[in-house]
Amino acid sequence: MAIKLAPGPIVVASHNAGKLREIVDLLAPFGFKVKSAAELGLPEPDETGITFAENAVLKARAAAEASGFPALADDSGLAVMALNGDPGIYSARWAGKERDFNVAMQKVEAKLQAAGAVSAPQRGARFVSVLALALPDGTVDTFTGRVDGTLVWPPRGDQGFGYDPIFLPDGHSRTFGEMSAEEKHGWRPGSEASALSHRARAFRLFARQCLGVGA
Repeated sequence: MAIKLAPGPIVVASHNAGKLREIVDLLAPFGFKVKSAAELGLPEPDETGITFAENAVLKARAAAEASGFPALADDSGLAVMALNGDPGIYSARWAGKERDFNVAMQKVEAKLQAAGAVSAPQRGARFVSVLALALPDGTVDTFTGRVDGTLVWPPRGDQGFGYDPIFLPDGHSRTFGEMSAEEKHGWRPGSEASALSHRARAFRLFARQCLGVGA
């Protein structure tokens, strides 16, 4: 049975400014008092899981236990078909200690070139997001969103963050890096069918099951 959550304090268990901004934006219509793990001085746990779900749960549980509030964590990344799913759960690590995603995008492109993946059909990729909601008592639930697309080069747009400038979602002519946050999310209460990004799709499931939106 899914956790049922009423508006009140909630911790977003992330120190990533871009990810935090997106989750706060998605939570905005629901009346939560949002705090980030960074604001509360919570340490970042080591991400020792081997799946997005394991890492999301690890982060959410750590924040809920440390803060005494419900905590929402995301683990997400880019899976490139021609690279056997890499960088996957290591998407942030490909950006190095400086979290320089220009470097990470160049690394992806270099590996695609080395693999001979130069035409659009060879450059398929998927963004995956797993949201984990944890309560202080250890109860946890997870919600998964995915969006398929193609990788372009050179990068296009300066919106969003991470690998957004090279990801062209299926059915669209602009990358995530060229879309406003509202267009990228494509979702608000009452417009569930239009959720576009992986994170918005995961959040839609969370809102339906935990907040009773669209139930």
